[in-house]
Amino acid sequence: MTKLAQWLLGLILLGGAWVTLTFDLLGLDPPRACWEVLWPLPVYLLVVFGCYSLATIGYRVATFNDCEDAAHQLQDQIRQARRELSRRGMSF
Repeated sequence: MTKLAQWLLGLILLGGAWVTLTFDLLGLDPPRACWEVLWPLPVYLLVVFGCYSLATIGYRVATFNDCEDAAHQLQDQIRQARRELSRRGMSF
């Protein structure tokens, strides 16, 4: 299962539970305190998702690995390409 499918499944399950409880489809008649939490729940979840996304991006940027060997190899290839192009008449 892809990550998108996992997120969509979770969203569908939470959305279904929210609609069921908010519109009282089961006839449970929840107390007033539950209503005060249920109505803004999608907004709370959206804020939590945004915080999670920012934290994940920040963590991935902070732990991004430097590939010094690959950088040196790429610089060598660039020098070699410049020499070959210079030999063929291009100037830099």
